[in-house]
Amino acid sequence: MTAIVDHILDLFATRGSEPYGEDVSVAEHGLQCAALAEREGAGDALVVAALLHDVGHLIEDPDDAFGVHRHDVGGAVFLGQHFPESVVAPVRMHVAAKRYRVAVDPDYAARLSAASTHTLAHQGGPMSPEEVQEFAADPHLPAALRLREWDDAGKIDGLIVSPIEAYRDRMEGLLIS
Repeated sequence: MTAIVDHILDLFATRGSEPYGEDVSVAEHGLQCAALAEREGAGDALVVAALLHDVGHLIEDPDDAFGVHRHDVGGAVFLGQHFPESVVAPVRMHVAAKRYRVAVDPDYAARLSAASTHTLAHQGGPMSPEEVQEFAADPHLPAALRLREWDDAGKIDGLIVSPIEAYRDRMEGLLIS
């Protein structure tokens, strides 16, 4: 069972330093998001979701300078083979959470990074009223919105955080297969 965790650690080591349009690498970003989740007292599943929410950028070749356009879907499919829905759902929903926030909060779009603003267009733009209603009914909405907050905040160049190996036990403890 720990082979998948070894594989994830290897992905972070071999592909995690690749740029994807932000001031930090995919690995730095995931580690910052996990650190933010820990700081806020999130449970293990949400910390691991924060850590791995952009794994879709690491398992596929980038579409352009901003990475893999549907990394949320690819990442969720990849993680869904090994982790519970409490990890997978926030990963699957983190892009939709951005679209939701842009639709319901007029000030939110102005707080997005340049890269997040650019990718929003590829991701469907703000949700329609129907999409907002459907998304708001999802039981994983609170976790997805928390992850989105960390996703927006975890982009600080040079921030010192724990290495990915510090999360091995949490990942292994959540494995379902």
